[in-house]
Amino acid sequence: MNSSPYTLPCLTSLVRQAIPRLLEAVVAPMVVFYAALAVLGEVGALAAPAAWIYGGVAWRMVRRRPVPGTMILAAVAITARLAVSLWSGNHMVFFLPSELGTIVISLVFLASVRLNRPLVQKLAMDYVDLPPFVMRHERVRRFFARITLLWAFVLLANSTVSIWLLLHQSFGSYLLVRTAAVAVISGLAVAVSVYTFRRVLRHLHQDSLRTASATS
Repeated sequence: MNSSPYTLPCLTSLVRQAIPRLLEAVVAPMVVFYAALAVLGEVGALAAPAAWIYGGVAWRMVRRRPVPGTMILAAVAITARLAVSLWSGNHMVFFLPSELGTIVISLVFLASVRLNRPLVQKLAMDYVDLPPFVMRHERVRRFFARITLLWAFVLLANSTVSIWLLLHQSFGSYLLVRTAAVAVISGLAVAVSVYTFRRVLRHLHQDSLRTASATS
């Protein structure tokens, strides 16, 4: 780690940085989908999240602001899903490519750990601002490798549950049960991620203090 003293931001500050971007790219499209489903029906519910994501990308491009990688992935994914759904004429097909795509992403997560380039670390840089020497710290790299493994299995579990529900339940039951199941599984993974990241930050603060004391 860099020998110069550096005060790491507290976890609350990092969460404040991440929340607006997560709300825009992850939570808001889901809220838009359910709102459109209640007001506009199934067809409107398919189109509304795409309009939200496309609008977010266009707004950033017009204002010459960087587009987060997660939003680009979301735009590509929802375009493919919408095209397959409209082509097949079966609205349930809209969800199947998403779940199969999630399985592929989980395998990419696993491969990134094997290649010593944990994908969560790259995605995290869209949401938190930490200097490069901190991101390269061995303790931080181990954290991101373990969290990437965790989320690979979380994505795989969510997709497995979702596909089973999609094939065996009605549309309404699928949406209700899938939302609850994914919320529980993902919520537990978020709690573990935050707890372990808090521990990493605490250790880095202690390392920084020891380094500053040794060089003073």
